[in-house]
Amino acid sequence: MDFATVSKLLFVDDDVEILSLLKKFFTQHGYDVDVAENGEAMWAAIALGRPDTLILDVMMPGEGGLSLCQKVRAQMGIPIIMLTAMAELSDRIVGLELGADDYLTKPFAPQELLARVRALQRRAGEQASPVEPSRPVIAFAGWHLDITCRELRSPENVMIPLSGGEFDLLVVFLDHPQRILTREQLIDLTHGQGHDAFDRSIDVQVSRLRRKIEPDCKRPDLIRTVRNGGYMFTAKVSRT
Repeated sequence: MDFATVSKLLFVDDDVEILSLLKKFFTQHGYDVDVAENGEAMWAAIALGRPDTLILDVMMPGEGGLSLCQKVRAQMGIPIIMLTAMAELSDRIVGLELGADDYLTKPFAPQELLARVRALQRRAGEQASPVEPSRPVIAFAGWHLDITCRELRSPENVMIPLSGGEFDLLVVFLDHPQRILTREQLIDLTHGQGHDAFDRSIDVQVSRLRRKIEPDCKRPDLIRTVRNGGYMFTAKVSRT
């Protein structure tokens, strides 16, 4: 899939000048672009045509971006990039906790956002195509992850929704079972080498994933923290 020519983007920001600039820039790069100035307009745009990626501003009058992010993530697996004028680490952590896949602080160059969008969609596209077409389902500790459909099912056969970031991280762990992976390695494997991710973001993603797959997330057994090392996925993995 050529994301640069067929991908649909939805930008949500109350700054009409920013929306106009981004729509022009991304349209010139071959994207199908929708824009919305608030949450109500965002939902209307999604109803007309689900975007491949949502770029969502944090600070908006009325319902803010963090609340909208949480609601979108609860309903669908659209990759989400948050935009914010706030550079504080805590704000970025909250966004990741609520389901954002990436974060970009204003002011930013459109070229940087373009690179983030392409990287995020590239990862989604790679994961959507199974490496081994004959064995697209990965099993661990009674769980089953369907790589093709991006669906995770519990031992009780209940489907558990995953954000794009959670899915990417779980696939990395399943590809490297019973190995210690440092935070830097996890950032490289989930975001690509050279990505300007902050260390705490991986801890947030791990915490979110633990809450979904661990019987007791306060005493994690599947994803163990290795002191001064990083994380290790302990379960045996098989492909079916």
